[in-house]
Amino acid sequence: MTVAWLAGVDEAGRGPLAGDVVAAAVILDDRKPIEGLADSKKLSEKKRESLFAEIQDKAVAFCVARASVEEIDRLNILHASLLAMQRAVEGLHIEPHHVLVDGNRLPQWRYSSEAVVQGDALVAAISAASILAKVTRDKEMCALDEVYPGYGFAIHKGYPTKLHLSALQAIGPSPIHRRGYAPVRDALAQIPLF
Repeated sequence: MTVAWLAGVDEAGRGPLAGDVVAAAVILDDRKPIEGLADSKKLSEKKRESLFAEIQDKAVAFCVARASVEEIDRLNILHASLLAMQRAVEGLHIEPHHVLVDGNRLPQWRYSSEAVVQGDALVAAISAASILAKVTRDKEMCALDEVYPGYGFAIHKGYPTKLHLSALQAIGPSPIHRRGYAPVRDALAQIPLF
């Protein structure tokens, strides 16, 4: 009997002004159910952390991939997100028979696939991918807070909060800020040229 491997795919980090966009692909094992999977944004940080470990332990396969700040600036965030998703699926050690992607757009790839609007709330494998992507990205932004202090990355994870926007105006952009985003462009425009 052949098993039809179904991969779920989601990304984290389309809205932030800084940091990479991170995508994950997950193939779950029907024989090892994971209780409590849901859209990562609807779970507490503690619950996400617990599920992060359980997904990695029980999944048949998973891969976390990214598109860099430079790729986001060069391609735009939509195409960079699709690129990160493609890398995540290609990084799976098992080839999926079908791929379900959160949202309404698909990467251009060779896989049988479909986009599922609000898939992170509807499809367990997409929920699992959403959790892996978000926890990975959040941890990275906490680490980057130490490298680039003053912006509050550990607090807002790069999203355009009041704290972040005021730090951007006061300090100027860091190397991990996305130059194509309007608040970052505005902050760059304020830097005097000598």
